Amino acid sequence: MALLARDAIADRLGADPVAALTHATGDWALRLLLLTLAVTPLRRLTGWSWPIGYRRMLGLHAFAYACTHFAVYLVLDLGSYWAQIFDDIAKRPFITVGFLAWLCLLPLAATSTRAAMRRLGSRWGRLHRLIYAIAILAVLHFLWLVKADLREPLIYAGILAALLAARLPGVRAGKRIFRSAAGKSTAT
Repeated sequence: MALLARDAIADRLGADPVAALTHATGDWALRLLLLTLAVTPLRRLTGWSWPIGYRRMLGLHAFAYACTHFAVYLVLDLGSYWAQIFDDIAKRPFITVGFLAWLCLLPLAATSTRAAMRRLGSRWGRLHRLIYAIAILAVLHFLWLVKADLREPLIYAGILAALLAARLPGVRAGKRIFRSAAGKSTAT
């Protein structure tokens, strides 16, 4: 975010700085969300446990960028016409799904502390499974936003599909077989 602020101050955001800020913050929110989802498959594939320690931080950074993305849209794009947001949510499907994704992120960020984990117990895990729906909504938001060149949102959609597929039971079993076979070949 510091680099975006620097570029804004130095007037390096191009002809439409509000659009540049909106897109940059949205891109980073989506990237960090996908990185958060990549932690568990990475751990399962490699056997490394250290990435788990970064999952909460990545998720909270994704939330911060999503909030900044929403704030840029609300304050800089809509200006003083904040009441227009309800019209945009009702009439523009990409804004509807983006707003829904942001709303779903709120309880995840609010319950990301250790105290909330203890208080919620097993319900914490069920609540935080919302991340899958949020990621789908975020990719859909990007797909519906883009009018012409769908390559970038389709790349994100492919990454999300791979990350979700990695959580399927058969795929997880295959990774365990792969990891144990790799361990045997290095042991000989």
